[in-house]
Amino acid sequence: MNANINRKLIAVTFLGLASLGLSGCVVNVGDGESDWDRSESWEKVQDKNRSNLAKLSLSMSKDQVMTLMGAPDLSESYLQQSAGQADKEVLVLFYRTQRSHSDGKTTKDECTPVVLSNHVLVGWGDTAYNKI
Repeated sequence: MNANINRKLIAVTFLGLASLGLSGCVVNVGDGESDWDRSESWEKVQDKNRSNLAKLSLSMSKDQVMTLMGAPDLSESYLQQSAGQADKEVLVLFYRTQRSHSDGKTTKDECTPVVLSNHVLVGWGDTAYNKI
């Protein structure tokens, strides 16, 4: 009976040590191109955004802009109030067009602003953004 307990103890100890040794094993099934796919992805998005910006026309509706450009990376919106005039709803959509930082985040300095006033496209780029 004592030998039976010793065998079980040895088996449990062996299995415990084996599982500890195997717990650090990682199986990588990928093809090693996941980093390339990620970097290619942001490049494709930027290229698509730059190409679509060239298709914009002043006075396009917000819906037309959104259909062409897709969802923005960032956006801002506010009411522009002027004495004696009706309030204007200003919407600025930011689309990533150039990579500045390799931090995995999209910031305004990596984007081109698209400016809409009362749901109508009034301009895009830094000049349009600085005039609002």
